[in-house]
Amino acid sequence: MKIKPVRIRAIYADTDAMGIVYHTNYIRWFEIGRTELLRGMGVLYSVFEQAGFNMPLTQAYCHYIRPARYDDVVEVDTQIAYLKRASMKFTYQIWDETRENLLTEGYTVHACTDNSGKVVRFPQEIADRINNQYRPD
Repeated sequence: MKIKPVRIRAIYADTDAMGIVYHTNYIRWFEIGRTELLRGMGVLYSVFEQAGFNMPLTQAYCHYIRPARYDDVVEVDTQIAYLKRASMKFTYQIWDETRENLLTEGYTVHACTDNSGKVVRFPQEIADRINNQYRPD
C-alpha cells in the first residue's frame, strides 16, 4: 500500500554550508513518510506507545542519487515491504517536486518491542489493520 506522497520543503536548517540537504535529513524525511503511511492506515504511533509497544530502528539504508537543496520541495513515497511477526520493513523514494528526478531511495527495518526492550509480536489489532490495507505495488 502506498499513500499520497508526503510533500516536504527543505528549510535552511536542513542544509549544509553548500546549501545541499544534509545527508541525515533524508532519514528524518523517511520517518515523516513512515509516520504518515501508518497514520493513513489508522495506526497512530502515540497510541501504539501508550499500549506499551515501540518500533526501534534496526536497519537503515539510504542511496543518495541527486541532491536536494534549500527551498526545494520533495515528495516522499513510502511503502511497506513486509510485516513479519516482530518486524516491519518500509521502503522509500524521495523525488523532486516535478517527479522527474529520483533523489534518494532506501529502506528502514523496525522491530516491535515492549517497554522493557524485549522483542515481541506486533499486537494482533495492528497487524490486522496493516494486513487488511497492505498491497505491495
